[in-house]
Amino acid sequence: MTRRLFGTLCGFVFLVNFGRVAFAPLLETFRTAFDVGPAAVGVVASLVWIGTALPRIPVGYLLTRVSRRWIVVATGTLLVVAAATTATATSLATLRLGAFAVGVASGVYYAAAIPLVGNLFPDRVGRAVGLHGTAAQLAAVVAPTVAVAVVAFASWREVFWLLAATGVVVTLLFVAFGDGGDGANAEPDRDFLAAVSHWRVILAGVAMVGVAGFVWQGVFNFYVTYLVAAKGVSQGHAGTLLTVVFAAGTPAFWFGGRLADRLPHVPYVIGIVSAFAASVFALTAVGDGPLLVLVSVALGISIHALFPTLDTYMLETVPDNRASAYAVYGGVALLFEATGSSVVGFLTEAGRSFDAVFRGFATGLVLFVIVLVVLYRSDRIPTGN
Repeated sequence: MTRRLFGTLCGFVFLVNFGRVAFAPLLETFRTAFDVGPAAVGVVASLVWIGTALPRIPVGYLLTRVSRRWIVVATGTLLVVAAATTATATSLATLRLGAFAVGVASGVYYAAAIPLVGNLFPDRVGRAVGLHGTAAQLAAVVAPTVAVAVVAFASWREVFWLLAATGVVVTLLFVAFGDGGDGANAEPDRDFLAAVSHWRVILAGVAMVGVAGFVWQGVFNFYVTYLVAAKGVSQGHAGTLLTVVFAAGTPAFWFGGRLADRLPHVPYVIGIVSAFAASVFALTAVGDGPLLVLVSVALGISIHALFPTLDTYMLETVPDNRASAYAVYGGVALLFEATGSSVVGFLTEAGRSFDAVFRGFATGLVLFVIVLVVLYRSDRIPTGN
């Protein structure tokens, strides 16, 4: 029963992540369809991730009163409605509303499901979170290809009609298989405010994922536009390279979660963020060709290894009320991360080059790594293991 529930959750996370990621390869299409500039479509991308962030803390509280199972069912229902709203958008305002609602659905799912995954496999948290993340990453790999293929044969609207239809199927499957044994039915957190007592762990997690996530949001949402504008790459080839970035992240989730069970969390995070900073610098230095493919792989591996590592850090470092603590961590971090694409859109529309913006981001990451090293060496970061 536990394995069947876990399989259903992997299907669900595939779907919600597909919805989040599908907007990135369509930004140029939206810009043309609605006759707007980079800043306007950057806001659309940010709204997806702001929507992902906003419900996490309220859902963390709601989980002290309502079964996770019914919150996940509500997630599926909201996703279907959000996808249909996006598919029928005839104005930029409605498109933004649909993007925000898709993000909200994914945020509700993650707040309810990640602690559940930890409950299902308490002795293998990193491995379980990594496998669950691998399913999400497969969606990120598929989304650009599916979006581009559907647009080539139909229109961008059919991408979201497809999402709505599959959302109905996955939600019904979860209703059928969602009662998953002891891990699924474990006693929920009852004291949401007690999670705040773990503020040092939450703050450390927010900082470590938030800064890198901010840069990642800015880079991947404009990856296709950047490669076309700065590298002279065709749009089709640029879309393929975005797929390469996400494809490289698939094994990164798998081994990133496994290594998180074995390595000291904070030094491991410092190493990952350092590799990501180096990859962003390298992206601005290479031209089109094999090196650009290698840099795309390095970007995908480094950033996607970070996410299961920090999920594991949060779930293993907080001794109690971890579902609520995880919700606070995810909500606060994503609110900051979500602004990355808007910042890139506004800076480039103001006349700064993509290369200059991305080099500035990478420099900020290097400075952040130095701060992390100093804090870790002075024992100011909760270590967890």
